[in-house]
Amino acid sequence: MRKTTICLAAGAALLSVPALGDAAPFELTGPDLRVAVTRGNVTLPIAQVPSLAEGDTVTVSGAFPKDQGAQFLLMSAFLRGATNPPPKDWLSFAETWKGKDKENTLNLMVPKGARQMVVLLVPQTGGAKGALSDAVRGKPGEFVRASQELNQASLDHSRLATFLAAIGAQGDTRPEALRSVAPTLARSLSIKLQEDCLSKVIEQQASCLVQNKDALVLSDLHSNSLADTLTGTPTDLAIQLSYTREAGAGYYSSYIAVARDVAKIFGAFNNPQFNYQPALTMRKGDVLSLLLNAAPSFAKPKSVMLAALPAVEDDKLPRLRSTASGPICAARPRVVLPVEGAPLVFSTDFAHAMKARLTSASGQTVEVPVTAQAEQGGYVLSAGAVPGGFTGAITARLQGQWGFVSFDGPEFHLEQPDTNGWKVADGGGSLVVGRDNAVTLEGVAPSCIDGVALRLADGSPQPVKFTAQSGGKLSVLLPLDGVAPGELTVEIRQIGSEPVLVRMKAHVQASRLDGLEIHAGDDRGVLTGQRLDQVRSVTMDGLDFAPAGLTRDGKVDHLQLQASAGGRAAAKDTATKAIVALQDGRTVSMTVHIAPARPVVQVLNRTVYPAAPAPDIRQLDIKPGDLLPNTADLVFSVKAAAGAPLQASDAIEIVATDDGPTLARLTSGHGLTLSGTDVAVATLKASDLPAGTHGPLRFRLVRETAGAGDWVPLTTVARLPQITGVTCAKAGDTCTVTGRDLFLIEAVATDPAFRKGHAVQAGFTGAAITIPGPPTNGKLYVHLRDAPQEALALSVR
Repeated sequence: MRKTTICLAAGAALLSVPALGDAAPFELTGPDLRVAVTRGNVTLPIAQVPSLAEGDTVTVSGAFPKDQGAQFLLMSAFLRGATNPPPKDWLSFAETWKGKDKENTLNLMVPKGARQMVVLLVPQTGGAKGALSDAVRGKPGEFVRASQELNQASLDHSRLATFLAAIGAQGDTRPEALRSVAPTLARSLSIKLQEDCLSKVIEQQASCLVQNKDALVLSDLHSNSLADTLTGTPTDLAIQLSYTREAGAGYYSSYIAVARDVAKIFGAFNNPQFNYQPALTMRKGDVLSLLLNAAPSFAKPKSVMLAALPAVEDDKLPRLRSTASGPICAARPRVVLPVEGAPLVFSTDFAHAMKARLTSASGQTVEVPVTAQAEQGGYVLSAGAVPGGFTGAITARLQGQWGFVSFDGPEFHLEQPDTNGWKVADGGGSLVVGRDNAVTLEGVAPSCIDGVALRLADGSPQPVKFTAQSGGKLSVLLPLDGVAPGELTVEIRQIGSEPVLVRMKAHVQASRLDGLEIHAGDDRGVLTGQRLDQVRSVTMDGLDFAPAGLTRDGKVDHLQLQASAGGRAAAKDTATKAIVALQDGRTVSMTVHIAPARPVVQVLNRTVYPAAPAPDIRQLDIKPGDLLPNTADLVFSVKAAAGAPLQASDAIEIVATDDGPTLARLTSGHGLTLSGTDVAVATLKASDLPAGTHGPLRFRLVRETAGAGDWVPLTTVARLPQITGVTCAKAGDTCTVTGRDLFLIEAVATDPAFRKGHAVQAGFTGAAITIPGPPTNGKLYVHLRDAPQEALALSVR
C-alpha cells in the first residue's frame, strides 16, 4: 500500500492533471550543459551526434550564466541493460561550481558494453552521490527505460518545435503563404496537419495550426529506431499508449505522454530527500538545454533533473527518398531537391556538412553546399550554385555526414538551359489552319520552360498549353482555329535566359478522304483521311451517319461514324457510293465496299470449376458462372448467328475493357474447341491471365475474313480472401470472420440485402473482422471488392 501511495504522489507532482491530453508540457527552461563528443581525431558538438559508440570521448560541463546562484552536482551514468547493474566506475560526478576543469567537467570514455548514457543534475546536497549511485545501480532498468523515453520524446519535440517556429515565422511575415507552406512543413516533419485551419481567414490560420500542439507529432520510423529497447522491441509505455483509442489509435508519438511514463518509472525512487524530474533536451551547437515540465525544487525533496544523451548503438543512417516527379530546373533562383523519409534532417543538425555533388553531361563534377529547409520540403541550393557551364542534363547526388559517418542520399536529375535554343523536331513545322496542331519541339531543359505563347502575323501573343517530355522534348498544342494561313512564331520563355523564338508556317489543307470501313449489318463505320474535323455527315444508300469521335494517328485522322434511327448497312456484292458533307457546305463523293458481316455469337452456358479447396479454408457460396475465382477455370460455350457458321480459324479475345490490352486469346486446340458448325466450347484458366487481373471480363469472336465482332460480357474475376474461421458469440450479438487477405472483402452483413452491412476499410491488413450479429439462418454475407454487386453466403460453424 505504501508503494502505491508514493507512486500516486509522484504522478501528482509531475502532472498537472491526470488526463492524458492535459499532461504538463515541457515549456520551462532548465539548466544548460556544454557537451562535445570525440571519435578518433574528430570532435563534434552534441547537436551533430545522433548516437554514441564504444570508445567515444564525451565531455560534459555546466553552461550556467555568470550570476548562477544554485550549485549543481553533475552526475553521468552509463547503462548496460535492465538486469545488469553498471559497475561503480561507470558513474562519474562533477562539482560544477568549482573553478578547476578536472573538478567541474566530466571527461568520459564510453565503455565497452554500454548501451545508454544519462546525466543527472541535483542541487548540491550532502550524501547525494551515494544516494544517486545506489538508485542507478539498484534499479538500472528504470533508468534504461527513462533514457529511451526521454531520447525519443526529445527527438519528437525537435520536430514539433521546428514546425511551430516555422508556422509562427510565416504567420508574422507572409500569412497568405500558409496555405501552401503548411502542408509541406507537415509532410517534411511528419506533423499532423490541421487541414480545417487552412479554410479559415488568413489572420486565423497560424494560431489554428498550432492548437493542441502536444497531439501534432506523428510517428517517425527513423527516429523511433534510435530509441529501440535492448531486446529490439519498442515496449515503452508511451508507444503502447499511442495505440489506444484515447491517444489517437496510433497517430501520436510518445511525446504526448513522456511525463506520465517517467512518473510511473521513478515513482518508487521518490523519497523525502530527492524527487526525480524528467527533462527533454534541445541541442544547439555544443549546448544541451534542458526543458522541464515542472519547476525544480531546491528544498527537500530536491529535484533530480534527469536527461538522456544519445544511445550507444550503431549509426542508423537517414532513409531519405526523392519525391521529385521529374527533372528539376537548375536555373531557378531557389533550387529545391525534395526529400522525405527522415524528418530529423529538418529538425536537428545530425545531418551536417551536406552538399550536392553535381555531374554535368560531359562528366564534369562540382560539389555545392545545400541547406535543409522544412518549409521547402527538401534541400535548397543557394542562388547561382550551379555553374553556368553545366547545361543540359545534370545529375545531383546528396552527400554529407550523419554524426561521424558519411552517407549518400538520393539522386536527382537537374536541367539547365543552354544557348542553342529550340527547334521543331524531325524538321517539321508545317501547320494546318482551322484546327489544333500538336507540335513537338526539341531543345535543352524543358523543365525550365516558364511559358509558351503563339505570336501571329500581327504580333499579338496568345498563351498555349505545353507539356515537358523526356529526352529534351516539349509538346505544344497550337490553337489555329480561325487563324489565317501564313507565318507565325512560337515564343518560349525560359527561366534564367531570354525568350526563344521558333518560326513556323501555317497552311490551308482541304479534307482528304482515304476510305470508309463499314461491315454489313453494322450501325457504325470509320472514315479515314485528313482534316476530317470538317466532316458534317455521311450518307450511303439512304442511311445517314453522324460524326461520333475524332482521333489522330500521326498524320491520319480516324472519324467514328454512327448511323441514325437504328439503321444498319445492308450486305452488297458490288461497290456503292457515299456522299460526305463538309462544314463549309461542299460535298464529296467516294466509293465504298461493304465488308462481310462481323461474326456474332451469344453465350449458351457457363460453368466454373473451382480449384480443390484447402482443408483449413472456408468457402464462399458462389453461384455457377456468376463469378470466376482467380484460382478457378471457366468453361463457356457460344453459338454463332444463323447463316454464319463458325470456322476453324476463329479466335476468341478476352479483355477487361473495350480499349484495353488483350488478356487472353483462345484458338482452336488452345482453349477453343468446335463442337459443331455453330457451337464452340472455350476454356479460360484464371491462372493464365496476367497477375492481378480482376473485375469484369468481355470477349469477342475474331475472324480473319470479317474482322472482330462486338464485345460481349463474360464473367467477373474475383480475388478471394483466405477465410479460416467464421464464429458467432453464443449470445448472437457479434460474429467474427478470421483469415488472410481480408482486404479483398468490401463489406460483411448478416442479411443478403446488407441492411446491416459492415464496411471493411480499404487497405485493411488485420486478421479478423467483427460485426454485430446475429446471422440469418446460420449464414453471413460478403461483398467482395472485385464484385461488390454479389452477395456471397458464408456459413457459420
